[in-house]
Amino acid sequence: MLRISTKGQYALLIMTDLAEQDPEKYIPLKLLSHRHNLSVKYLEQILIQLSKSGLVLGLRGNNGGYKLARKPEDYKVGDILRAMEGDLSPRNPTESNAVSSVGNDDFWKDFEGVINDFVDSNTLEHIAEKNRQFNGYDYCI
Repeated sequence: MLRISTKGQYALLIMTDLAEQDPEKYIPLKLLSHRHNLSVKYLEQILIQLSKSGLVLGLRGNNGGYKLARKPEDYKVGDILRAMEGDLSPRNPTESNAVSSVGNDDFWKDFEGVINDFVDSNTLEHIAEKNRQFNGYDYCI
């Protein structure tokens, strides 16, 4: 079954946060950790993986932190999720060969296509823009 791990979900959240920041400034790891109530160690694991995939740039030192490697509109959500999760196929690769004799291959290929088309049609900028439009919950007493 296709499931996006918490690391994948947090990676998308952190990337969205970075997309909403000044693109020239590095955002400190501790600030990102505090904003999202994540341990520095856990968040560092995510950012190292995103950095190795070329999605973020990291800088050490007093003015260090992380920032996007490209413009938010140049990131497909699928690229971010694949960097963390690998293939987004709804079938386990080891099971797909065993089940292929059942005759539903076209269905599963179409389903996988829908998933990939969806994540690849959404950009980081699209998500960040939706977040900017949300003004929070409005409570009246």
